[in-house]
Amino acid sequence: MLGGIKSLWRALQGEKPQVPEGHRVYAIGDIHGRLDLLKALHAIIAEDAAGVPDRSKTIIYLGDYIDRGLESRGVIELLISSSLEDMTPVYLLGNHEATLLNFLDDHRAGGSWLQFGGDATLYSYSVPLTDPLSNQRTLIEAQLNLRENLPETHLAFLRGLETHYQIGGYFFAHAGIRPGVSIEKQTTQDLIWIREEFLDSTANHGVTVVHGHSISLQVEDLPNRINIDTGAYASNVLTCLVLEGEDHWLLQTG
Repeated sequence: MLGGIKSLWRALQGEKPQVPEGHRVYAIGDIHGRLDLLKALHAIIAEDAAGVPDRSKTIIYLGDYIDRGLESRGVIELLISSSLEDMTPVYLLGNHEATLLNFLDDHRAGGSWLQFGGDATLYSYSVPLTDPLSNQRTLIEAQLNLRENLPETHLAFLRGLETHYQIGGYFFAHAGIRPGVSIEKQTTQDLIWIREEFLDSTANHGVTVVHGHSISLQVEDLPNRINIDTGAYASNVLTCLVLEGEDHWLLQTG
């Protein structure tokens, strides 16, 4: 709590947000099944990090690992099995992961999920589909097949995702926060789904919010938020924001 009060005081004084001395943070935007881009960005990050062996390092993944791209399963497997050397990983929940989990519990969630990319995830887990948008029987069969084909390690990973993370003057969430609500009282629904109310706000949140969820062709680097969802699944540009002290810069594929 003390750190949050200090961050708010600095923001009100107009000071730049910063991360603790001797620490470097890497934050990666929405991956959406692009295993090729994730591997490429990991290599870029590893090269960047090699230049500062004396720093402690955290790598934060902002969620939406699955859907749209064709290698959701491979992305999850890489995240589980191959963290970058000497980095502490933080995995955040995206709305796409939350919807997959809802589908596992209730097949009726499948109709909307498949419309925004869930069919690609089912494909990656070898789950066949025929007419998913209108046929309830097909959705039930897909749900049962996904339950069977989803490795226990993947399910545990998905169920263990965090909703947010804070370090220094930065707050990380998949979609953003609800303006006017304290950080401590933010809901999971807003943290993974909010859009216009957050994106349109010019309010000082007391922290700089680093987020994805809302595609922008260019990184949005604003006084109160930084959006690093550059639409990797379609643009081939997967973005990593690097934070150290009061400085920040970008690493990207493409």
